[in-house]
Amino acid sequence: MFFGKFKSSPIDFLIVGLGNPGKKYAATRHNAGFMAVEALAEKLGVKLDRVKFRAFCGKGRIGDRHVLLMMPQTYMNLSGEAVVQAMRFYKLKPKQVLVIFDDTSLPVGAVRIRRKGSDGGQKGMRSIISLSGSEEFPRIKIGIGEKPRPEYDLSDWVLSRFTKEELQKVAEAVDNAAQAACMIVQDDIDGAMNLYSK
Repeated sequence: MFFGKFKSSPIDFLIVGLGNPGKKYAATRHNAGFMAVEALAEKLGVKLDRVKFRAFCGKGRIGDRHVLLMMPQTYMNLSGEAVVQAMRFYKLKPKQVLVIFDDTSLPVGAVRIRRKGSDGGQKGMRSIISLSGSEEFPRIKIGIGEKPRPEYDLSDWVLSRFTKEELQKVAEAVDNAAQAACMIVQDDIDGAMNLYSK
């Protein structure tokens, strides 16, 4: 199986949503990962009110797996600092860390699941890969759309807010990402890909 049971740690799986902290960045395109983890926390009845590893965290269960939900508060480009700290504390391997983040190469609301891979230009994922020394992280990517014009600044684009029409698509995408996360944690990444990868 792609994922096995890891009983040497009180946490079997770390589920990380990437984004930027603070009201200024709430509901921006770059915070799609935060939105997905918040949707998952609501689904599991988990409160993300514990501050540890420079992140908002909450413990819960998915089936027989003990999970830690995490939203790093380091700002996107330093996400790896929080993630690697938690990995070391719980002695987790990269394949026990599911990362959820935004992707400008996918249409708004699309979901793409991968077992591992490069950062694809996403700076939060780049930080995690760089500090951990591994690309073996399963990930769920949520489409936020390409910048509207070639000359449009990418930073301005990812920090812009979704339109009302887009928010409906994103709401469905983060719910699908939360459902997919539950399947991945329970060893069914293939099923998650078949159901939710578009």
